[in-house]
Amino acid sequence: MNSPLTLAQQIDHQITANGPMSIATYMGLCLTHPTQGYYKGADPLGTKGDFITAPEISQMFGELIGFWLVNIWQQMDEPKSFNLLELGPGRGTLMADILRVACRAPGFRDALKLKLFETNPALTAQQGARLEAYEPKWLENFENFDDGPILIVANEFFDALPIRQFVRKPDGWHERQVGLADGKRVYGLSPTPIPPEALPDAVASAELNTVYEVSFAAGEVMSILSKLVAQNGGAILAIDYGYAETRTGETLQGVRNHAYADVLENPGETDLSAHVDFGALIGAARLAGIATQPVVTQGNFLLQLGIDERAGALSRANPGSAEDIRIARNRLVNEDQMGTLFKVFCAHSPGLIPSGFAS
Repeated sequence: MNSPLTLAQQIDHQITANGPMSIATYMGLCLTHPTQGYYKGADPLGTKGDFITAPEISQMFGELIGFWLVNIWQQMDEPKSFNLLELGPGRGTLMADILRVACRAPGFRDALKLKLFETNPALTAQQGARLEAYEPKWLENFENFDDGPILIVANEFFDALPIRQFVRKPDGWHERQVGLADGKRVYGLSPTPIPPEALPDAVASAELNTVYEVSFAAGEVMSILSKLVAQNGGAILAIDYGYAETRTGETLQGVRNHAYADVLENPGETDLSAHVDFGALIGAARLAGIATQPVVTQGNFLLQLGIDERAGALSRANPGSAEDIRIARNRLVNEDQMGTLFKVFCAHSPGLIPSGFAS
């Protein structure tokens, strides 16, 4: 019996049969192939995985978001039923920390309808174990919600959605593609330029060989979620590395075993991501008719929410762990660590005043 084709072989066969593929198609296959995609495999998080996210660094991250969610819920007059959705919940660590503090608010737990959007079976099992008491329901799309407002948390979710890349040449913008040369996957350009009106004004005057990245998938997801908030009330909180306004620049990267890796090698075994264009997310939210806050750094957001006060309280309660708490706090907020690289964005029903976004 012949062995099944590896994902790399499947991709190469597809290119041979159909010609070069867009980077979005390549990313989609690498990350979400039904059986061999990166997010269909083993747990990628933690010291034994490929990367560590903020919730894995310190409980303070999730606790502060928990207080943030309670504040939004209270501003909505404490609805007796609401949906809380997390996109890409990882091991369930963030949501467990969120709910541990949020459910202390009278009425919050009884009103909660917990929803999780996850594609990794290994992570789904861990989420179920951590969050079983809250009776979570896993979604395959964003269509089936109970009545009531919806609060959405997306930590390091949008960066993993497929992007397309375009390169400025003398005759216009050409899409970058993945093809084959001498049996190896390589980058190339589509010979046909795209219509200039297809690109935003912000990149119209870019110099030759400039790269512009766009995630149509991120825009579509944001549009769907924003329409849900517009119809039902609520808020979307997105935290990711990225930039506040649409701009040019190449950010697509691969990470494997906590080190940068070639994007075109080991498909399905390497995490692929790109910086999030929060300007595009803002546009999608406003188009749906909801309000947005100016994008802020993760450091400023957590400082405004009181991470220093929380770190102090934890240190007094656990004096033996005070140094670890200090290191974790610095990693989350310092400019030379995660504090500036990661940004925080909020879109919400008109009339709400989300905390953490004061100028």
